[in-house]
Amino acid sequence: MWSDPIADMLTRIRNANSVGKESVEVPASNLKKAILDILKREGYIVDYKFIDDGKQGILKINLKYKGIRREKQKAIDGIVRVSKSGRRVYVNSRNIPKVKNGVGIAILSTSQGLMTDKEAREKKVGGEVICFVW
Repeated sequence: MWSDPIADMLTRIRNANSVGKESVEVPASNLKKAILDILKREGYIVDYKFIDDGKQGILKINLKYKGIRREKQKAIDGIVRVSKSGRRVYVNSRNIPKVKNGVGIAILSTSQGLMTDKEAREKKVGGEVICFVW
């Protein structure tokens, strides 16, 4: 059993992405769905689907690749967990980090819900930095 389900999901996505898998399955939760909604909206994954297994459910994530089949390039070059269970990372609206000089995104958990770093800057809210994606 793992102690950080978000880090587990990000690791599964990173590993499946590195070997060129089309999809990956992770145990479901509302926070994971919200993170996947952001990744889909920002163009890092194709889609995800909730599969009811009678317990908590499973999220099947379809990964996105660029280029033709033989020479496919990953849509996600890197994905890292920032705030961990042992070390929470909080930022205010003026100190929201830019990922790879604005090429990537940071996903933040704010009082107004999960959002990207750009949305948080526009709304002038801070929060907990969940992860960086580029």
